[in-house]
Amino acid sequence: MKLVFLEPLGISQKQLKGMADSALGNRAEVVYYDTRVEDTAALIERSKDADCVVLSNFKYGKDVISQCPNLKMICVAFTGVDHVDVGYCRERGITVCNCAGYSTEAVADLVFGFAIDLARNVIACDRAVREGRTKEGLVGYELEGKSFGVIGAGAIGARVIRIAQAFGCRVYAFNRTKKEMEGVTFVSLDELLEISDIVSLHVPLNDATRGLIGKEQLARMKKTAFLINTARGPIVDSAALAEALKNHVIAGAAVDVFEMEPPVSSDHVLFDCPNLIATPHVAFASEQAFEKRAMIVCENIKQWMDGTPQNVI
Repeated sequence: MKLVFLEPLGISQKQLKGMADSALGNRAEVVYYDTRVEDTAALIERSKDADCVVLSNFKYGKDVISQCPNLKMICVAFTGVDHVDVGYCRERGITVCNCAGYSTEAVADLVFGFAIDLARNVIACDRAVREGRTKEGLVGYELEGKSFGVIGAGAIGARVIRIAQAFGCRVYAFNRTKKEMEGVTFVSLDELLEISDIVSLHVPLNDATRGLIGKEQLARMKKTAFLINTARGPIVDSAALAEALKNHVIAGAAVDVFEMEPPVSSDHVLFDCPNLIATPHVAFASEQAFEKRAMIVCENIKQWMDGTPQNVI
């Protein structure tokens, strides 16, 4: 069997090779690429003889997969798989697995980095002190006692909920399926938007969630509220969010994800908005998360080879 790592996974090739050797032994010929490419021709060239490929978050569609006659398994070193043509894989009988859970802690950490930055005006305070100004007009608020709304109570959402509770927040959640969690009040999406001081998004991107937060939803939020998106860019209508920020419909936002993977064009509609924090899709990216991801990748492939696949989409 030929296994191809189509790109580096954030750890050294030596470390990755050690993990693969430990999990797979000599059961596969393994090829490691130490550069990331995204054009179709290059991906076909790298993938064409593979039985199994590993990739993270670049587009991997039918135009590539159809040119890989031996392909039987795609291991996505990521949580979301909306960039892979899963429908075509099902037609071909190609197993698709993800690495759910590897970045739960990393994403939740950044959510609260954002929450504190927004609540305490950290970026504006940094600018003020460098310019010889004081805290005048920059006094923020504590998280304790605030209403924290979580949209999507899966693994990451659940961790965000637990941390929000540790901060002393009143926690509200909206989830597509009914759940019960201690200390959490589950409400409708509209009610969550209306009562929350901070709203954090943790849903996958699909037909039901694309454009979930648009002009109407933003208008329901408090004028003092903040929106945090570490999930997927298209879940939020960026133009509507830009309008809401410029017109002070909401107080601020933190965005780690966009309609495209970074680099994002400097003229993106959000980049001239007040009180916006933007990061280049880094929520999942920590040293520990990359190590956990590589271990899950190798175990996914081992389990698939053993006939007991895990993390199957």
